[in-house]
Amino acid sequence: MGLLRLHIDGKVFRDPQNREIVLRGINVAGDAKYPKKPDIPSFVSEKFFEADDVSFVGRPFSLEDSHTHFKRLRKWGYNAIRYIFTWEAIEHAGPGVYDEEWIAFTIEVLRIAKQYEFYVFMDPHQDVWSRLSGGSGAPMWTLYAAGLNPRAFKNTEAALVQNTYDNPAEFPKMIWSTNYTRLVCQTMFTLFWGGRDFAPKAIIDGMNIQDYLQTHFIAACKHLAQRIHEAGDIEHEVVIGWESMNEPHRGLIGVQDISIIPPEQQLQLGTSPTAFQAMLTGAGRACEENTWAFGSFGPHQTGRQLVDPEGEMAWLPADHDDSKYGWQRDPGWKLGECVWAQHGVWDPDTDTLLQKDYFSKVPSTGEPLNYEIFTNTYFLEHYRNYRDAIRGIWPAAILLCQPPVMEVPPDLKGTEDDDPNMVHAVHYYDGLTLLTKHWNRLYNVDVIGVLRGKYWAPAFAVKVGESAIRNCLRDQLKFLREESLKYMGNHPLLFTEIGIPYDMDNKQAYETGDYSSQTSAMDANHFALEGSTSNGFTLWNNHEWGDLWNGEDLSIYSRDDLELPTKATYTSLNPQSPAYSESHSGGDEPEVDSQNLKRALTNPSISSVSSQTPKGYRAAEAFLRPSPIYVNGSLDNYVFDLRNCKFTMNLTAKVPTPSDTPTEIYLPEFHFPESGTAIAVSGGKWEIDYQQFKTIKVQRLRWWHAEGEQSIKIEGVKRKAGEYASPSGDDITYLEQCQKGDCLVM
Repeated sequence: MGLLRLHIDGKVFRDPQNREIVLRGINVAGDAKYPKKPDIPSFVSEKFFEADDVSFVGRPFSLEDSHTHFKRLRKWGYNAIRYIFTWEAIEHAGPGVYDEEWIAFTIEVLRIAKQYEFYVFMDPHQDVWSRLSGGSGAPMWTLYAAGLNPRAFKNTEAALVQNTYDNPAEFPKMIWSTNYTRLVCQTMFTLFWGGRDFAPKAIIDGMNIQDYLQTHFIAACKHLAQRIHEAGDIEHEVVIGWESMNEPHRGLIGVQDISIIPPEQQLQLGTSPTAFQAMLTGAGRACEENTWAFGSFGPHQTGRQLVDPEGEMAWLPADHDDSKYGWQRDPGWKLGECVWAQHGVWDPDTDTLLQKDYFSKVPSTGEPLNYEIFTNTYFLEHYRNYRDAIRGIWPAAILLCQPPVMEVPPDLKGTEDDDPNMVHAVHYYDGLTLLTKHWNRLYNVDVIGVLRGKYWAPAFAVKVGESAIRNCLRDQLKFLREESLKYMGNHPLLFTEIGIPYDMDNKQAYETGDYSSQTSAMDANHFALEGSTSNGFTLWNNHEWGDLWNGEDLSIYSRDDLELPTKATYTSLNPQSPAYSESHSGGDEPEVDSQNLKRALTNPSISSVSSQTPKGYRAAEAFLRPSPIYVNGSLDNYVFDLRNCKFTMNLTAKVPTPSDTPTEIYLPEFHFPESGTAIAVSGGKWEIDYQQFKTIKVQRLRWWHAEGEQSIKIEGVKRKAGEYASPSGDDITYLEQCQKGDCLVM
């Protein structure tokens, strides 16, 4: 077999012609977190607990809609997909019972993605363990296997779940993420990674709960990999690799004192129990807990609140019928009692904490633990097993290793785990913007610098002014890239999640159509990505409920919003247009040009239906940006200046460009219309043409250059900030001048 469509060469991706590939990707899609039948997004309570009898067939979208979505993503210049699936989608009915219908459906969606030549990475997604604990990922039966009772999570606050919240519409923003430091998530992840050490009594079907959970998770992913392998036309051609578990969390492993809030626990919202308080309320005891809010200056304590489960326990009762799923629980593991009380962490007779440092060391050896040791031991052991299972099916698979978010990555450089076919997968969100749902142009914080001890006081991490904020985001991503090379070794780095909340400022943009804050935030994130020297990214992909999951609204596309126009948009709304009959007769999609841009950008809902709320373009002008596709040589740097609509790129080539494999750059027509683009190169020749994907054409620049250091500058249509949806007369004049030849055009 020859070289794959994409292969790793040190710290970069290359194609069979040895051109460097830059991955510009998207997560597909957020609604894969919850079932299709019944349709249970996170604000629906009906049938929520009937989680064995569900189907994810139809997620992330139907086969009929797949072409529409993939066309749109290709038109926007994306070439990579992080394909989200959950453990629950495969094995929801019970241990070892796989949903073959969903697997067959997934293979068909991947075949459609193949038609659009996407590079696809499979992502076994989870958030705070499971839908039943306020997130997504693991099947419901895993909670029962651990002795927990999902129906009791609400009153005990063992997990905050929007589906069971009294008024789901008032579910506090981002509070779901605090579930990582509540009883269910802390327990499940501790058992998953370290059950043998911390819960040796937890034996099910003759094996420790750690082995039981990990074995089933890996086997489910391996089964999907096997079916994809058997399909015969998916591996190599569209599926390039597999990512490890999304956003792994340590649970309680390495927590030094469970009677206090760990100093590294920066995020506190709502009630904020210590791990011991969470154990007490999980056992039915009342506790008074501190309450917190997150403001412009970060988290701050607001008071105290009594959490009283009134005797209800988050644990299954002693008389629970444990036969439903066919497992055998060891008699030494008692139902009706907290698993941590059974291991001597606290005394349920006196409610006394006996071992506050129980999780700070390996109980059997006394070996000290912290987050960094957890990553290099418990996490790494699981990653190896997962990697070997996938490689047992497909030896050439690229493995994306995703260590705990924001933590120091495992120290693999120069070890047996320094795998040449590995990618470091990293997540980054601008925390201040994400949690406040507001783009603060005045200041932001160097979070990575604080976490890595760069500043002797947090106040020095504050960056003032929008330019400083943009540079701060870029420098944080650059630091993560350099840290990866130091610890992980010479491997590509992908930011497999990054994005912004679109529902900023109480969803004001949904009423006004003004997405200027979202545009600024998205542009700042892309500026950071472009300056990070990473190998690519995958952005996170109805206004009332956002992504239909925990009130988040991170997706770049919403059915409630308009898209940035093409000529087809204009002609479809204007029957008098000469191109109207062409666009309605199945012809190729026409392009925006200088003659129709102003009319195409006019929002028809504003003028034609006075009662209709104006819609916006969901900050598309910020994420719809030029990007290198293939680089003949080594990419040194590139950046898109949105304000001035100017793209610059520098590269170093060892040899002159072969005639059949030029350097290629994606050029979005919105910014770079046919009659309004100026280009300057250090040397060589270039042309602009269209790459065909099924029925769509995507504009690109092809550049043949000499060896050595080379540069290119591309200038498009400069528009005033905040006027993207209604270009000024000056903009149109500029386009008209270009058409007449009064400016340098291509």
